[in-house]
Amino acid sequence: MSATPADEVDHIVEAWRRERPDLDVEPLHILSRVLRLARHLDLARGSAFAKHGLEGWGFDVLSALRRAGAPYELSPGQLVAQTLVTSGTMTNRVDRLAARGLVGRGPDPSDRRGVKVTLTTAGRAVVDAAMADLLDRERILLSELPPSERDQLSELLRRLLSPFEL
Repeated sequence: MSATPADEVDHIVEAWRRERPDLDVEPLHILSRVLRLARHLDLARGSAFAKHGLEGWGFDVLSALRRAGAPYELSPGQLVAQTLVTSGTMTNRVDRLAARGLVGRGPDPSDRRGVKVTLTTAGRAVVDAAMADLLDRERILLSELPPSERDQLSELLRRLLSPFEL
């Protein structure tokens, strides 16, 4: 098996080593690649979502509702917790999605003061199609790795990410 050719991160690390030999720049080998990969993933996601008239934030809200299972509804607070935005931002997002007919609002039957946001039939169709396109693109991005390496990478990334999500 031949060595993988140098990439842009290798050039960046080499330049830092030259300019700052006093620094241990080893973390750049991994984390700069993670950042660059995240940018490529963000572009692929944006392209998949745009095909369905969505932006990432819209997909996040619709997919949270879809993952909730029938009847595909959550409180605004549950949506805030799942999407990591403020309540004001969520209100704006729900307003915009409701104006497009992708979500609806209704009273929470278990809390007279509460509201439930519900995925509409149109919203479900859009999020399902966007998710299928996203997965197609992500499969292509991962196609360079055999399944065993994908599993290994998934586990390693889980270990790195878990301290941030506790």
